[in-house]
Amino acid sequence: MSTKSFVATEERPSRRVRQRTDDDVEECVRLLAEVHQRDGYPVNWPDRPGEWLSRASLLDSWVAELDGRLAGHVSLSQSGEGDLAPTLWSERTGTTRGSTAVVSRLFVAPQARGHRIGALLIGRAVEESRRRGLHPVLDVVTSDTTAAALYERLGWEPLATVEQRWNPQQTVTIRCYAAPS
Repeated sequence: MSTKSFVATEERPSRRVRQRTDDDVEECVRLLAEVHQRDGYPVNWPDRPGEWLSRASLLDSWVAELDGRLAGHVSLSQSGEGDLAPTLWSERTGTTRGSTAVVSRLFVAPQARGHRIGALLIGRAVEESRRRGLHPVLDVVTSDTTAAALYERLGWEPLATVEQRWNPQQTVTIRCYAAPS
């Protein structure tokens, strides 16, 4: 008599990352508001969140979908004024700030967490950065321990923890990272 083993198969949600379109911005803002309310990201809610997601130094941005619904966002930008990670990386490697790309505006909808959406989005931004011949860097406020844990799990190298003045009344502590080489 033979004994057969049955393995229960669980359907996995479908995930994909695609380039963000103008039509996605409104839904991205809605998800960002959920993230801000739950996690405090971004620390300061922007006056114009759609513009904040599409700042002038933007190189590209992507959204993740989980079972056909928007689940997260990430951007890749040129180094801008106030970005410390590019300076730290260029000082460490003897390159210019222009040899970096800043991974930013990363968020995952609370209901989509646990599906590796953040890792997929970061992977897409890193891939595009490298395709452009740039080294990806980023920074995160030290209070965002979940994001820092993700970056470290993905092998990102801590560059420094520094104080940064965001306005006359607000100084924040940020951790700067560089993608693994």
